[in-house]
Amino acid sequence: MSPGARLSSGRRLLRGALLTLGLLAGSLGAAEARTVRIISADTLELRQVDGQELVIITGENVELRVDDDVVRARRVEFNRTRRTLTLVGAARYTTARDGQDLRGENLVVDLGAEQITGEDVLISDAALEIRGSEVERIPGQLRATGSYFTTCARCGRTPNDFAFRAERLIVYPGDRLVAYRAQFLIVDVPVLFLPVLVLPLNDADRQPRLMIGRDAVDGNVVEADLPFSIGSSTLGTTLLRYYENRSPSFGAGVALRSYAPLPFVDRVNLYTLANPRPRAADGSVQPGYDLDFDLSVRGRVPLSEAVRDLDYRLDVVRRDIGKSETDTTRGVTNVNFGARVEYPRFTAEFNYVDRFGPEAKTAISPVLKEPEVIIDPKLYTNGNLSLDTRLSAGQYTGQSNPLSRSATEQGVNISTTRLEEQHDLSYSAQPWPGADLRLRNTFTGRYYGTGARTVDLLLSSELTQRFNGDNTVTFGARYLRREGTSPFAFDAIAGRLLSAPLSVTLSTVPVKDVQFGVSYTRDLFLAPDAQGPLGLTLNVNRLPLNLSASLQHNLDTGELQDFRYNVTLSDPNAGTVKVTPAQPATATTPARPATTTRSSPWPFPNLSLNATGGYTRSAGLLPFRVSATVTGDLRSNYFTVYAVNDFKTRPLSEVGTTFSLSTTRDVVLNPVTVAGGETFYLEPARMSGNLSVTWRNYRAATTHDLLLSPPAGATSSGTFTFSVGTVAGSATNWSLVYGGPYDLRRGGFTAPTLTGSFRTTRPGQSLGLVAVVNVAGLDQKRTELVRVDADTSWQFGTRAAISGRVLYSRNRIGTYPDDKATDTLTFTPLQATVAIGGSDTEKPGAYLTGSLRQTFTWVDGVRQNPMPISPVIGLTIDRCCWALQAEADLGLGRYRLAIGLPGQSFYPLFDLTKDGFDIPLLP
Repeated sequence: MSPGARLSSGRRLLRGALLTLGLLAGSLGAAEARTVRIISADTLELRQVDGQELVIITGENVELRVDDDVVRARRVEFNRTRRTLTLVGAARYTTARDGQDLRGENLVVDLGAEQITGEDVLISDAALEIRGSEVERIPGQLRATGSYFTTCARCGRTPNDFAFRAERLIVYPGDRLVAYRAQFLIVDVPVLFLPVLVLPLNDADRQPRLMIGRDAVDGNVVEADLPFSIGSSTLGTTLLRYYENRSPSFGAGVALRSYAPLPFVDRVNLYTLANPRPRAADGSVQPGYDLDFDLSVRGRVPLSEAVRDLDYRLDVVRRDIGKSETDTTRGVTNVNFGARVEYPRFTAEFNYVDRFGPEAKTAISPVLKEPEVIIDPKLYTNGNLSLDTRLSAGQYTGQSNPLSRSATEQGVNISTTRLEEQHDLSYSAQPWPGADLRLRNTFTGRYYGTGARTVDLLLSSELTQRFNGDNTVTFGARYLRREGTSPFAFDAIAGRLLSAPLSVTLSTVPVKDVQFGVSYTRDLFLAPDAQGPLGLTLNVNRLPLNLSASLQHNLDTGELQDFRYNVTLSDPNAGTVKVTPAQPATATTPARPATTTRSSPWPFPNLSLNATGGYTRSAGLLPFRVSATVTGDLRSNYFTVYAVNDFKTRPLSEVGTTFSLSTTRDVVLNPVTVAGGETFYLEPARMSGNLSVTWRNYRAATTHDLLLSPPAGATSSGTFTFSVGTVAGSATNWSLVYGGPYDLRRGGFTAPTLTGSFRTTRPGQSLGLVAVVNVAGLDQKRTELVRVDADTSWQFGTRAAISGRVLYSRNRIGTYPDDKATDTLTFTPLQATVAIGGSDTEKPGAYLTGSLRQTFTWVDGVRQNPMPISPVIGLTIDRCCWALQAEADLGLGRYRLAIGLPGQSFYPLFDLTKDGFDIPLLP
């Protein structure tokens, strides 16, 4: 055995090669979309061994990407014939979809089945770490034998708090872990033997659930969801329901998922529930069941001559639960089956869509296909000629086309056969230098069992001639024909069309930096007054002028239909002089004196002028906008004024300005920036703007948006605010904001507020305060405090912290002076937390928390809940892989306990109050 071809020698790094290997392409037929890219390698070698093609990839740190998965090893052997990757020696495979990390010896990756096998493999993800003597990973499932798994390995503690050994286990990512003949270990000491162990993971919908309650109509209600598994391929949940006042009272169902349960079946999903029917609106009992049924099957069937396996799908759906007796979809079962196979020369597809149950009284959607067959040949090319065709035929049932009298006479829906033929034929050539010719024919014909037909035909030709560099002229001719009436609404064509447009388009550069274009189309079947306009475009990009304009003029009616323009005069580099030094004479060239040039003769480098406007036949003159911008030596300094005339008001409809000015001296110690803008609208009369002044870390600002002539009955003209404070984001920041609705007619604020906020943070310390005061105004008669929120916290190293918070709010209901105030005070004056266990370099193992809590409520000054302040003591044991929370509210006499598992929120275990004992999992 000798190397077939050495592609590289020595230790040349191929990092970043991103080879979507052409030598891989032929081997990934059945592995559809499994793209392999080489990120890093040293050598690449091709070999022939026993009639099999091998690609040997080696290096100190070989890295590959299989789609989004990451492969790392020192040697990878790719078998093109079997479509496998063998990772020789210690290797690592990281999956992108579920975040699993597989490390082991001699991992084998099957690209076709998306399967991984290996020995002495370590698997880890966000919740678990698993070691197995033999591991196999297939889509949706991971299997291991001779395994050891724990949720504590990521903590770094030795030994683990708890773990499990099992002869065999199956992991369904995001769902559950099932272990057979398992030992439960505490600090690696066996304490319990379990024939079967099921550990829920982080999918909340797949967790055990038991709900016991009472309903005013149904009486006692019990709902139970109990997970189960069958063998190594099926897992599901048993659904049990009990309603005391229904007849019958018991309901049952199942929700399951099965992975590759049978040959040629990849996935089966089943959800079914027979639920007792609820009582009628008049309270009478409705005997019997409502049924929900949802079956989904996906699979593949290998065919010897096919490019890819035959893919098929089956969906059967019925939904009755929760639907009224008058719902037209009640009792209806929808069936959708489809199969698709690809051969070297064509793709075939079979579809069957049907409904079973009561006859449809309304329009059917989606369209029923009983059945449908599609043949789609591959694109045929021969030189510059290409042909793409598609043929479909079947029996269809769908909504009748309202435009077809014969169809509507058969009812709201119609059933008939349908044959559709489509093709797209194109040809391109270069008949002479500088010329491009394109010919195309597209056709869609549909023929129905009722005798109806529809035709959509396009014949087009286009000849483009290039001359003098960037100049082109294009002649086009098309023939379009669309006619016929479909009996179905889903494929009805939009009216009859007969058109034969001839077009000419000219694009030319008459002089440097100027582009001019002309386009015109004339339809041989249209009357003169219906013809399209002549189009003209002009673009000039020669400093300091930048102009773009377009015009559309109807030659038959002599009317201008559309005209738009945008003109800018600007050249910020006009003041820069470019000097070309003098050149002495040589034997072949005379002497040249020094010269100076400018980018343009624009005399105002810091000034930019712009104007836009236009005209349309339907709207008349478009708003004319002109603006001038003066820019300082710093580009951040600018001042812009603009005016708009919409020709409906005189002389202007809108004027405004925007500016930003910053100091150019002492910018380090005393930087000052003034920014703002103001806009005046004439109809309706309105002014809107803002102004801010920033000095160092302080900012003062004002904003307003006011109607100068508010409508009758309006209580305000708009809003007006003033603010002062520090720039947001500082370690210590504060602000005062005053303002609110403002009435120009009465000359004052109607309901102003004053809001003050302060927050300061230092390492380990934080203090914040927010207060809102309603200030008396024209329509607000009281000045009163309506909200206060104060909080503070101190952290002492990494072992202790204290905090507190006070929140007060006032809300009024009614009309002044008879309105009543409701005051609420939430008081947590002290909360202390102490870390227990661990060291300065390790995470603490527990946290002890003590706090004082109380909530006060007053209505019109009368206290509503005279409860004493409540001490609360909490304990949290955090072991990374599990956590325990206990809380004792001594004032209320309430005691709670909860446990947290990997990938889960906390499960409440019990809740003890003065009224009794409660287990939330068993209410």
